[in-house]
Amino acid sequence: MGMGTRKEEPSRPAERGSLLVVGTPIGNLGDLTPRAREALASADLVAAEDTRTARALLAHLGLRKPLLSFFPGNQRTRTARILKELKRGRRVALVTEAGMPGISDPGEALVGACVAEGLRVEVFPGPSAFLLALVASGLPTSRFCFEGFLPRKPGERRSRLEALAREERTMVFYESPRRLRALLQDILTVMGERRVAVARELTKLHEEVIRGKVSEVLARLPEEVRGEVTVVVEGWRQPPAPASPRIPPSE
Repeated sequence: MGMGTRKEEPSRPAERGSLLVVGTPIGNLGDLTPRAREALASADLVAAEDTRTARALLAHLGLRKPLLSFFPGNQRTRTARILKELKRGRRVALVTEAGMPGISDPGEALVGACVAEGLRVEVFPGPSAFLLALVASGLPTSRFCFEGFLPRKPGERRSRLEALAREERTMVFYESPRRLRALLQDILTVMGERRVAVARELTKLHEEVIRGKVSEVLARLPEEVRGEVTVVVEGWRQPPAPASPRIPPSE
């Protein structure tokens, strides 16, 4: 029996990598989970909103990894680069400056791009300022909406608040400390006197939550506000219907 030609096996496509979305501490390094550390340790590349913060975190963990800056100004070109790395089979960890990537940062678009390309996305949970502030606010938490950052321009900000004036759920906003007083004043003007909570420096040494009516919180704010700020606002409540006038019985 003669020897036949050996049929070559088809080459296998290269294994695709994974985008590792890693939640990192928002102030207290003790909040980093063991799974988050394992994810960072397994990464071939770390894409970071702030490479200085990421480098300090990796050094704290005793890790040395190549870093790639990834922020709104370069997210288009960096997204293409990250997708290319993932298709080569590499594991790319995504970290924001602090907290959970994909919440009010360019990670949202990157995750969407990976899903559209059929690439694997793994999420490693961690602290999130808006959830901490919501729970600490003392306001209803069973139904809420997260609005992130409002527009910087006063007119656009007030227009957005007007659209939310009849929102019945508790609302959560992020805001710059420089614009906090203006935001609270706009809430008072547009939405009226409501219960609010202003949370700053969460999980850090100078953590503070100021609760009360909007005017009360405005009066209690220090002259200079520092640190990251989250504002929680009570939802709209329909005023009670006026009592029907009592008609005396006819004689």
